[in-house]
Amino acid sequence: MTSDRIWTAALLIIGDEILSGRTQDKNVGQVATWLNTQGIRLTEVRVVADDIGAIGEAVNALKARNDYLFTTGGIGPTHDDITVDAIAAALGVEVEIHPEARAVLEGYYESRGGINDARLRMARVPAGATLIKNAATGAPGIRVGDIFILAGVPRIAELMLDALSGTLEGGRPMLSRTIGCWVPESEVADLLRATEAAHDGSQIGSYPFWREGRGGANFVVRSTDPATVEACIAAIGAGLAALGYEPVVDGI
Repeated sequence: MTSDRIWTAALLIIGDEILSGRTQDKNVGQVATWLNTQGIRLTEVRVVADDIGAIGEAVNALKARNDYLFTTGGIGPTHDDITVDAIAAALGVEVEIHPEARAVLEGYYESRGGINDARLRMARVPAGATLIKNAATGAPGIRVGDIFILAGVPRIAELMLDALSGTLEGGRPMLSRTIGCWVPESEVADLLRATEAAHDGSQIGSYPFWREGRGGANFVVRSTDPATVEACIAAIGAGLAALGYEPVVDGI
């Protein structure tokens, strides 16, 4: 594990159903959380339609500026599952039937009506790819270099991420703590800015809310260094108290 280097990843969500609003995406949160435990920061997320050109353009753009690229969606058995074709075209390689994937699918469907052309589509991979185990349905995810092609179904994507745990190079996980207060954001903006500036490697986010007929905010401190997190929390707490407000450690 490399402690100083910041490793980054992008997530490409593929599917007309996401853009139409028929399906609410649930993968961003779980991918971001999983990446953080691997010491990798999710830096950007893009959603594209089931269009080979759009997928290819996004793949090339996102992989060029990140260490890793994850995709979700579009690797099922139907005609509109074109992620494999789009990524193969973007990488300039052919699509092929992976023999191990075929064997896994034949075993899975042996007692479920057998393999057919539609099911065999889930064994198609860009040439040179390796497989990501899927403990739910057998249909595997795909790794091509530093591109990871996952299912769109959140539970299956989660299992694929589990199979990848501990296999990627990353840095230190991002840690966070929260402190809250019944205070308008505008009254503590200078305090938050000064605290972040005084603690190298810290990030402080402010998240306002309105509850019980009054406004307040939670302040989330993030850093890869636990001592920095605690120092920022202490500084914000002291600053709030000095302004006459009562801080709530761990947030409201």
